[in-house]
Amino acid sequence: MQDTTAAATDTKLQRVLDWIERTGNKLPDPAMIFFFSLLIVWALSWLLSSMSFGEIDPRTGEAIVVHNQLTGSSLATFLANMVKTFTGFAPLGVVLVAMLGVGVAEHSGFINTGIKKILDRTPQFLLTPIVILVAIVSHTASDAGYVLVIPLAGVIYYAMGRHPLAGITAAFAGVSGGFSANFVPSAIDPLLQSFTQSAAQILDPAIQINPLNNYFFTSASSVLVILVGWYLNDKIIEPRLQKMVVDGDPEDIPKFAEVTGKEQSALRWALFAMAVGIGLLVASVWSESSALRSPNGELASYSAPLMQSIVPLIFLLFLIPGVVYGYLAGTFKNSRDVINAMTKSMDGMSYYIVMAFFCALFISAFNTSNIGALLAVKGADTLRELALPASVTVVGMILLTGFVNLFVGSASAKWALIGPILVPMLMQLGISPDLTQAAYRIGDSSSNIITPLMPYFPLVVVYAQRYVKGTGIGTLISIMLPYALTLLVCWTAFLLIYWSIGLPLGIQSSYTYGG
Repeated sequence: MQDTTAAATDTKLQRVLDWIERTGNKLPDPAMIFFFSLLIVWALSWLLSSMSFGEIDPRTGEAIVVHNQLTGSSLATFLANMVKTFTGFAPLGVVLVAMLGVGVAEHSGFINTGIKKILDRTPQFLLTPIVILVAIVSHTASDAGYVLVIPLAGVIYYAMGRHPLAGITAAFAGVSGGFSANFVPSAIDPLLQSFTQSAAQILDPAIQINPLNNYFFTSASSVLVILVGWYLNDKIIEPRLQKMVVDGDPEDIPKFAEVTGKEQSALRWALFAMAVGIGLLVASVWSESSALRSPNGELASYSAPLMQSIVPLIFLLFLIPGVVYGYLAGTFKNSRDVINAMTKSMDGMSYYIVMAFFCALFISAFNTSNIGALLAVKGADTLRELALPASVTVVGMILLTGFVNLFVGSASAKWALIGPILVPMLMQLGISPDLTQAAYRIGDSSSNIITPLMPYFPLVVVYAQRYVKGTGIGTLISIMLPYALTLLVCWTAFLLIYWSIGLPLGIQSSYTYGG
């Protein structure tokens, strides 16, 4: 009877998962979603421009008026400013500059060797938490977690006599499920911040958001993700995996490649160069008269050049050790190789640039039409009438984000799409953009590992098939579902507790917005 019930449950779950996959596959590409959204904004601006609204614009104190974007003058201005709108799109420069430095560190082999060295020296009883930790840190190197940490974890688990799929899924949980948990600043921090700031400026044009406005929370969250993943993997997931026989072809199972002596030496000098760079930075800001401090001597102030230099510092933090490692390890022979590494990193960003073009046009039209302000004020009024506690509103946003993430996988694309609505709406309720962004990151990360539409999901299936031939999308989702649900519940509870205690979310951050 229990087997029949379990089979029926599995069948229902599979139908739900199949529906999610079919529905998601029918959605247009994110770039096209922004293009269609632009057309919708134009159409709505034409329809709403003739209507009067009682809502008051908090920026001007006057009634909100929707501006028609289909008039001759509006379309002429749109075309005349198109290039400026694109090149002035804040997230574009943020991501590209950071990835230039990360690309050098990645393609030189510095990041890969560092990850191998950490995992190679890990005792078996600490293997899972270290794998998840390394997976979390790998976010700083774009795709390194997916192309290196996940398959390498399977190799190491297999070499230690443990089930290789346990290693693969633990690393996947850290890389993708813990995407927004990291104690090392990375390009994702200023990327999301730039979208958040653009959205907040719909209501408050003068507002400035610090690039590290969630840093303390994401750092603390890395501990939560490690502990949750460690317990689930070793106590629940791996015991269940024992019934899955490793039947992959021996020739297809990758072997663990030891770090050579030359690579070890290069890694030591690269880390030394990184430490020297960090030391010089600390020394340069130590004095209260430092040029990197704000005029009143503060370091954390947004007006401080240090805070405005977060992205260039990320660039240098990875560029310098990447170059040192490359020359000493032999992966770089001359300056052309360094430039080629930067070029390769930009090759991987080509799609993002295309998406950013349409996103920039959509956000510009959304802001200019005043539809964003109208939605924010009306939505805030509705929520205010419901009189829901702020914590309930934030939890609802997390669940909404997690659901949307099943269909729109890109963190930046999704936030660019819903941020201009949610951020100003919650600001009207007194909830700060910093808290809204932190809530978004939880919903975005937790459901990454159960959506087949996540670009790297099929790749993880391939990694698993090297060991267990019958592994499919449904198999991987069923393994990762406990991670996703547990992370969603525990991480949400963690934010609420963190918030109730009043711990800082990040640098220059707050929980409330006072207008």
